[in-house]
Amino acid sequence: MSSHSPSRTVAVIGGGIVGSAILYTLAHRGVDAVLLESESALGLGASGTNSGVLHTGFDSTPGQLETELVLRAARIRPAILDALGVPVIHAGAELVPHSAEDEETVRALAANAAENGVEVRIRPSDGALLVPGESVSDPVAFTQALAASAVAAGATVELDARVAAISAIDDGLDIAIADGRRFTVTAAINAAGLYADEVARLVGDESFEIYPRKGEFFVFELPDGQTLEHIILPVPTKRTKGVLVFPTLDGKAVAGPTAVDLEDKEDWSVRPEAKDEILAKAVQQFPALEGLEPIASYAGLRPAGRGSNYVIGRSDKNDRLINVAAIRSTGLTASLGIADYVAEILREIGVSVDDDLRPPTVAVATQQDGPWWQRTAKHRNATTA
Repeated sequence: MSSHSPSRTVAVIGGGIVGSAILYTLAHRGVDAVLLESESALGLGASGTNSGVLHTGFDSTPGQLETELVLRAARIRPAILDALGVPVIHAGAELVPHSAEDEETVRALAANAAENGVEVRIRPSDGALLVPGESVSDPVAFTQALAASAVAAGATVELDARVAAISAIDDGLDIAIADGRRFTVTAAINAAGLYADEVARLVGDESFEIYPRKGEFFVFELPDGQTLEHIILPVPTKRTKGVLVFPTLDGKAVAGPTAVDLEDKEDWSVRPEAKDEILAKAVQQFPALEGLEPIASYAGLRPAGRGSNYVIGRSDKNDRLINVAAIRSTGLTASLGIADYVAEILREIGVSVDDDLRPPTVAVATQQDGPWWQRTAKHRNATTA
């Protein structure tokens, strides 16, 4: 027996939606877990700068791990959102075709949805694809509610806890935090988003690389008390999924995102040219935006894998580190499915994980000042100014 006895069974590195979902799942399946977040609050990365749309997986490629986990999450998520009081608009989505090629794409998407078991229908009047299950949430509230529930169920969250070193010991891992704190664990889960590749490098794992894919969004106040009642999805092309327009919980309409591949993981700025790139496409989707000036904008950096997507599994360099990396724009949607999948991998390492998820432990999460979509933008502007 080593002199290092694990102080916690599992460490989760990264406090975005995926890390928080993993912490929630472990705490509700009987695993002693701690979450280590480098920032001063949870959800200050991609989790706080996305669309907030919870996707059904109607357009996901059948058979892929990403698709499996999106669909798995859809079975787990509703009861948890409801129990934890996370706000959701059950808006549904529509894709309106504008050409014969679009009509063909809509038919293909309907067939794809059927293969994934997702309900859709084609509206006879204009051939639009209707996806009733698509919804909009507050991704920051979702992240914080999962973490608060996990803590109420016995887990721990450590903020300002940047992981500086990971060392192998006889029966686990020794994790050193930049400020001198140490955690000895049986296993660690690397859910560090943009920095997941850098965490993997701490055990010598160079098997994947993460780069930031910037998505810029523009927020609009509709005139005369108008509201947007549903999510408007573009008909995708071979090159891009395009610009969507969606309602927020506080009655605004948002258009975006762009998709700009970067090298700089700290560049959270909205480019001057982004407005024109988005608006022309958004107005075509939702003519009510014509002539309106945005009241706010924000940018998110999605953690894209270079030539990889949904890198989930034990590291080849240390099999007690589970990488959960290159989780792109479906991370919010798939988070609880990812967590369920990771719990099964922990069993392979010998961690005792209960078969079933206990009912949600209700806890009061931190309330935000102002809308969620302002929070990370304000934080990033404050730290880079």
